[in-house]
This record gives sequence, C-alpha cells and structure tokens, in this order.
Amino acid sequence: MGVSYSAPSTSTCVSTPTPSLPARPAVSSLAALASPRSWLVSLARNSILSVLRHSIKAGHLQIEDIDGSVYNFGRRQKHKDDILLKVVNDDSSDLGFSEAYIYGDVLISDLKAVMELYLDNSDMISSLPSALARLGSTFSALSNAFLGQSKTRALANVVVSYDQSNELFKAFLSQEMMYSCALWGPEEDGVNGDLGQDEEKCEERYFDIEQAQFRKIHHVLRKAKVGRGSTVLEVGSGWGAMAIAARDYGCIVHSLTLSIEQKKLADERIREAGVQDRVTVHLMDYRDVLTKPDWAKAFDAFVSIEMVEHVGAKYYNTYFKMIDYALKGKDATAVISCSTFPESRYTDYQAEDFMRRYMWPNSCLPSATTLVNAAQTGTQGRLMLDGVENHSSHYPRTLRTWSHRFRENVDMDLLPFESRQSYEAFERKWRYFFAYAEVGFLKGWITCHMVCFKRS
Repeated sequence: MGVSYSAPSTSTCVSTPTPSLPARPAVSSLAALASPRSWLVSLARNSILSVLRHSIKAGHLQIEDIDGSVYNFGRRQKHKDDILLKVVNDDSSDLGFSEAYIYGDVLISDLKAVMELYLDNSDMISSLPSALARLGSTFSALSNAFLGQSKTRALANVVVSYDQSNELFKAFLSQEMMYSCALWGPEEDGVNGDLGQDEEKCEERYFDIEQAQFRKIHHVLRKAKVGRGSTVLEVGSGWGAMAIAARDYGCIVHSLTLSIEQKKLADERIREAGVQDRVTVHLMDYRDVLTKPDWAKAFDAFVSIEMVEHVGAKYYNTYFKMIDYALKGKDATAVISCSTFPESRYTDYQAEDFMRRYMWPNSCLPSATTLVNAAQTGTQGRLMLDGVENHSSHYPRTLRTWSHRFRENVDMDLLPFESRQSYEAFERKWRYFFAYAEVGFLKGWITCHMVCFKRS
C-alpha cells in the first residue's frame, strides 16, 4: 500500500533500542522577534496568513498561536463545526504540518476535517498568484510559517523504526494479514456499513474485515484464472495470505519479497497451513527473475497486490519486461492491484511528503493509464488489457477499520517504547496516516485500481 496527496511495502524488523528524548527548547511567540530567525518566522507567518485569507473559501479554520493571537479563515457553515488548530510549540521540523502534529506541536480539533478543508480549497490555492501558491501549495507551508524549520531527528527515528514490527501489523490487520484494500460486500452492508450505526453495532461491524479480505483474495485469484496445476508468480509476498489461499485452487506458487521479517512469518504461516510443498517464498528482487533461465515462460499467472507503488516510474517498463519473461507464451494472465493517482494528478516526479518519509520511502504512485502503457512497452504488445476495476470506494472503510483495531489493540506494552512521549508520537503518526489516506480516497485525490492482462 502507498498513498499520497502530493505529486503508497516491504518492511524489515528493526530491533534497535528507543533513543531517549532531548529536552525541548524554550517556546517563543509571534511577538518574540529578538533573533534573525524570529524575523524570518514572522515574515513567513505574515505570508501564510495572506495565503489562508485568499484561499480558504469552503469551511472555517481558526488558528490560535502560542502568544494567544487568534486568526480566522473562511466562513462558518451550518451543520459543520469550526476546525480549531492550536500552536503549542513553534520549534518544529522541515516536513511541516504532519510532523508538527506527530510531535504534539499543534493540537487539532478534528484531524480528518482539517485535511478535507485543504482538499476542498485546493483549487483556490492552485489559482493564487505564483508567489502565494508556492507558499500555500501544502500544509507544510502553514507549518513552516507558524512552527519554524529546525528540530532534532531523535523522535522521528523512534517513530520510523517501530513501523516494522510484525506484532504491530498483527494488531490491526485481518487474520490473513492483508495490508491492502479489502472488498466490502452486502454481507457487511457495503463500503459504508460501519457508518451511522449505534456504538454496539458499530463495534461488531468494524471487525467484518475478515470476510472482506477473504473476498478480495479470492477475487484476485479468480481474475487470474488459476486452477489445478497452475503455476503462479507473486511479487510482494506480504505475510503469505495470497500464496496460502491459492491452495484452494490447486496452484504452485513462487512468491517474492525483500523483507527478512515478513519472509520469516510467511514461512511460518505456510508451514502451519500445510502448504510448504506448494508455496515457496524467495528473498529476492523482482528484477532478478530475469536472471533465472528456469523461470523463463514458466508461469501461468502473475499476481501482485499493492507492491507496484514501490517500483518507481523509471522501472515500470522493466517490471513488465519481467512479467513478460516469466509468463507462458499462451493462456497466461497477470493481475496487478495498487494505489494510483488520477490521470490529471500523475507525474513521474513525486516529492517527499508524509507518506514518503514515514510510511513508504521512495514510493511512487502510478496512474492506471501509466501501467497500461508500460505493459504495452515492456512486453512489446504481448499482453492484452483484459479489464480495469476501480476499488477506491472500498479503501476508506478499510482504513477506518484498521484505525479502530489500532486503537483497540496497540498500546505501550506491544512494543518496547522507552517513554510515554515516544509512544504518543508513534500513536499520533498512525492516527495521522489513517485519516490522511481515508480523506485522500474519499475526495478522489488518490485512487485504487486492479488491472488485468491476458496472453491468448
């Protein structure tokens, strides 16, 4: 999985101890202009205040600075609460709004609402004069203006390092440990079945993800048209869910991953399922398939679920060249599912943002058309497009479910955090991720497609 607002892994368990946190520097205010940095911060604040005044037309944002100053932007709306943002520390990092929230430097009344506010006003921001647009293009500009540029990376290292624990993912994923979009059916009341329920009923419905992920796995395998005796190449093993499920179809599966820890747990789960004679997980880069003569034209089907986000635009053609190399010359299929950008927002260059620093470094979201074009180029036209499905509407409920499970099952005892402050920053990072991704899918800024190919 990989998602981003600006123009979505494998993971490795890190066992380094949590570093202690340094003392925070003294807090300054808008009025404290005794240093050159303070003058620059004041100038930046004035600029961003101008951006917000010009750009926020839908919704209402109130910012309270640390010196007590209050700023209001936009118009109050009926049936909608104001969004309140309070600055409690102005010595923050250079990534901006996301880190300010993670570190607790800003307090927000409604995290999803502030993200919706940004997306609802994005057209106004993009239409501003260039100087203002550069400042207002993301909420990083807001943070740089109100919160400065410098901060120790010690806490950031804590937040990143514990993303990699298998125990963490067990806590909020389904039993199959599918870290990808589920498919919600009428049995779960569809993509919005968790909304508008009373508390008790809602609690039950959040945990319906088991069936929804089971449905997703088997939908992919049916689209791959596998059957008894089929040989399947999977790139992106995760924790083995797809490969294990292929036993129901009588398949032989070779699955590739770059994660040592994921391979360990996948191998364990494969043995527990009794399919070790039919499923093999390889610690291997997908490009190395091209160096294996015994895999040339050896597979009936290729499957990859939310891995292509980590290929990068430079290597899309190579990725499909690998698929072409591995698939049999006739009656073969390929099914690729991934988070995507709408065509209008796709670009080869995708700058670092929250997702690319904290969740999936160096990830790159393709568009559906980009994948189709790369397939034609990489295979020299030997794969025919067989279908495209848009699963975007299913992702918000998936993310809400993960968020709920995270809150229910993750605490300081799960991972060896050294301090309450470290754990709270870790918890806020994940809360930010779930909200960030949910709003992105709801607003159509990011999408999720499954693209199917065949060779007749």
